[in-house]
Amino acid sequence: GRPGAGARKLPTFLGVVVPTLLSMFSVVLFLRLGFVVGHAGLYQSLGMFVVAYFIIGMTVLSVCAISTNGALDAGGAYYMISRALGPEFGGSIGIMFFLANVCGSALYVLGLVEAVVDDFGVAAEGGANSRVQVLPSGYWFEVLYGTIILLLCLLVCLVGADIYAKATFLIFVIVMGVLGTVCLSFIIVGPRTVQLPGSNGTGLLHANFTGFSLRTLRGNLAAGYSVDYTTGRMMSFSTVFAVMFNGCTGIMAGSNMSGDLKRPSYSIPRGTIIAVVFTYIVYNLLAVLLSCTCERLLLQRDYGFLKDINIWSPLVTIGVYCSTLSAAMSNLIGASRILYALAKDDLFGKVLVPAKKTSAGGNPWVAVVLSWLLVQLVLFSGKLNTIAAVVTIFFLLVYATVDLACLALEWASAPNFRPTFRYFTWHTCVLGIAGCTVMVFFISPIYASASIAFMIVLLLVLHYLSPSSSWGYITQALIFHQVRKYLLMLDIRKEHVKFWRPQVLLMVWNPRTSLQLISFINDLKKSGLYVLGHVELDDLDTLPADPLPAQYDSWLQLVDRLNIKAFVNLTLSDSVRHGTQQLLFISGLGGMRPNTIALGFYDSTPSQDTLSRHPAFSSSEDTPRLNFPPVGDPARRKRLSPHEYVAIVADAVKMQRNVLLARAFGDLKLPQELGRRAQPLIDVWPVNLLRPDSARYVDTCSLFLLQMACVLAMARAWRRARLRLFLCVESGTRPRGQEDKLRQLLKDLRIMADIHTVLWDNVVALHWHSRKEMGSEVTLNFPGNVACVSDDYLSAVNQLILQESSAPTVRFLYLPRPPADTSLYPRYLEQLEVLTRGLGPTLLVHGVSAVTSTEL
Repeated sequence: GRPGAGARKLPTFLGVVVPTLLSMFSVVLFLRLGFVVGHAGLYQSLGMFVVAYFIIGMTVLSVCAISTNGALDAGGAYYMISRALGPEFGGSIGIMFFLANVCGSALYVLGLVEAVVDDFGVAAEGGANSRVQVLPSGYWFEVLYGTIILLLCLLVCLVGADIYAKATFLIFVIVMGVLGTVCLSFIIVGPRTVQLPGSNGTGLLHANFTGFSLRTLRGNLAAGYSVDYTTGRMMSFSTVFAVMFNGCTGIMAGSNMSGDLKRPSYSIPRGTIIAVVFTYIVYNLLAVLLSCTCERLLLQRDYGFLKDINIWSPLVTIGVYCSTLSAAMSNLIGASRILYALAKDDLFGKVLVPAKKTSAGGNPWVAVVLSWLLVQLVLFSGKLNTIAAVVTIFFLLVYATVDLACLALEWASAPNFRPTFRYFTWHTCVLGIAGCTVMVFFISPIYASASIAFMIVLLLVLHYLSPSSSWGYITQALIFHQVRKYLLMLDIRKEHVKFWRPQVLLMVWNPRTSLQLISFINDLKKSGLYVLGHVELDDLDTLPADPLPAQYDSWLQLVDRLNIKAFVNLTLSDSVRHGTQQLLFISGLGGMRPNTIALGFYDSTPSQDTLSRHPAFSSSEDTPRLNFPPVGDPARRKRLSPHEYVAIVADAVKMQRNVLLARAFGDLKLPQELGRRAQPLIDVWPVNLLRPDSARYVDTCSLFLLQMACVLAMARAWRRARLRLFLCVESGTRPRGQEDKLRQLLKDLRIMADIHTVLWDNVVALHWHSRKEMGSEVTLNFPGNVACVSDDYLSAVNQLILQESSAPTVRFLYLPRPPADTSLYPRYLEQLEVLTRGLGPTLLVHGVSAVTSTEL
């Protein structure tokens, strides 16, 4: 939880500078600086420091920027990143940071064991004798010593972090005092011969401390990589850099104290930068002093030589023990706190639930024990240099991801990302990422690849399995930024028919009755815009608040469960027609606007509630969460008249929108429901059946009809479907010639379809017979095409369709334009009802724009 005001009492120096310095000095300062200079030489050593501090310097700028962007709570780097970037990045970085601390703790314990064995261990056969030979040496003995030291760290951490916090300043004073005596010893102590800890078969048992000597400096300028006497492996730039970089991996120790600082946003940037600059100066100064006073053999063959050249040798031993022990405890405490924070955030479900347990004083003792167990496992790796590469790679990956986090926040351009620390840009973030990535692969391509793969797996696992959080998702901010940019680039004036695609607004009255239609239109959109529109009938003047926001959650859940790619657009209006007009006017943005409207058919067929039976909503617990009205609700019976329904179609045509009317789609069997062996059939009747006297196949509407049927057949779920095109001809009009023309048209349009010629002389005769019966009335007072078509003719057409195309999956029919005379709207709807009666799933299509292209 958030500490109270009284708990936040650490100033910048004690809260940030001291822990950061102790973490950065640790093993490298007293045990490995001579190793680095001895193998790499002064020039390459200084170059290593520049590279290392450049990398961590870029990361420090990123940490400072994030830490000053709002109030900080306990949790340090993990808290900052997870709250800035969301659970996926935060969780993966948290695990990597946790593992880096675990391995780091083991590294420092092994360093302390090495120092103890050098001081008190029994010498190997043929080796040099240590001053006090009381501890047996060997792999299992060193593991035992490491286990004992780690148990001491565990006891301190189980009691609480307070003991360590109170001791940090004392440890800091001791380490600084020892460092002062080391620097002084280079000047005061005269030349001497130092006994090496082991000959390693070479027969060389002694090396010289020469004091300040130009000859010694010249001998140490260039690199001289040789075999490491503790591991027997040949050293190189990459292996030495991996060891040296551990002196730079404590930069986040101060930020981990965020919950205990008086002013974390003030202390973290200043304290971290001070510590980094100070350690850089000290490392460079000591590297120069070592190069001027110590022979290369001494540097390469005795990691504890500082004791032998110090004013009082036990001081160096005390410094090594204090700094290394404090670093090991710091990493163990840090690892446990990260694990506790991860468990508390429930990112990994029940896996980390035990780590939530705390003592009465709030100490997460289970997380401490789990961290201790993992450190103990790492201890079995044995040698210090073996584990150094792994620790270095983990920390470099964490730093690279921190830089990436800051880069993402900067590029997202969110108004609320305004850190008070201004000394960073996206360039520093990119340089930090590049530096970390290059060095990771330079150190060990195999370890680096495995670590990156592990982090990617964590990202994917968290993305798909972690519960949603209220922290905010950086991915959403980045997506918004990019989408806005590309929408501005999507110029409606540059649209071309070659790249046309359906962008559909589907009007839904109640999703409970429209699930099949919603899924069908999703297949029909061909990567275009898909919007689910709904009109809520009410008057905002009579309501205390807008009722629509409360409904959005149910609609978005519907979209997620059906696994469709659609937006949701709801509106409030006094009538369905006015609401639909609003949606047609305002849906979409820029060049992404609906060019087609889809409506369910207006008839008296009773609606069925298919929601509870749908596989996506099979769980009885899920259905009640969707706040859609019941199908039989009398308060929601049809508030839409036939006249208003046709008026909506007429409005869409006036607004240059294509129209789709879907009838009987509650009975539709989608391809995935038919089974693998069944072949879906798409039947297309591209002639205007309400005007047999002017039946053509190449008008705009017919071509749009063909295009939509072809688009459906191209959808993944419908790829096995067979397209059947029905050519209605009269026997006296050369049917063969019309079929050849249609086949050529299909070839030009690259549409694969079977053509079925249908002779409809008898049906057309009924139409002309009814026209003759109307006689002079038609001539004197022509009422329009709608009034000229009889029900007998329409019934005959309906039967013809049923006879010629038996049981297809879906039918596409030509939808004629609504009549200009609004009084004929009900008659127009009656004719459509008679035409499509009993045909099963039928889509009536009216196109107003050219959508096909025969050009390249």
